[in-house]
Amino acid sequence: SAAYAGLSVTGNEGAFRDAITHDIHAIVVDPDDVDALVLATRTLVADDERNILELCRLYLTKEGYTVETAVDGQDALDRVRRTKPDLVVLDIMMPKLSGYEVCQRMKADPATHDIPILMVTALNEMGDIEKAVAAGCDDFLTKPVNRLELTTRVRSLLRVRHLTNERDRLLQYLSEVESALGPGGVH
Repeated sequence: SAAYAGLSVTGNEGAFRDAITHDIHAIVVDPDDVDALVLATRTLVADDERNILELCRLYLTKEGYTVETAVDGQDALDRVRRTKPDLVVLDIMMPKLSGYEVCQRMKADPATHDIPILMVTALNEMGDIEKAVAAGCDDFLTKPVNRLELTTRVRSLLRVRHLTNERDRLLQYLSEVESALGPGGVH
């Protein structure tokens, strides 16, 4: 930020480099720490079938995730808007709003468009999967839900989200440094 402008004069290159290095280390997450960040997340599971809802909640809670649940599409959309979870596990066939509708609305809303959505369905038709992808889902599973498959896909989607967030933070930081340096940069 503005602190770098004073360091951009001739003779202060070392101090400038030290300040930049310090700030970069402060904002870049060590890849080994990504798994810890992934577990420090809020996940929403939405399904109108209580036994599947509880099974998914149990699987994810045992992995260390904080899990909130919703029992229909409208409930899921309301909770997403209110709590901004890090990931949504979404059944396709639900009352009030289908999983397709919830997914489309989330992806159309700038406040929620970047939340990964894992759709879960008992439907096995290729057209249903294509419709889920067209709605904007990031991945999908078929029922019955397998513990390993669910937890692996959730972990992968969350890792991608956290790494993308880190990249965006670093790019924003670099943009601020470039702005503070002005057109001449370090002299």
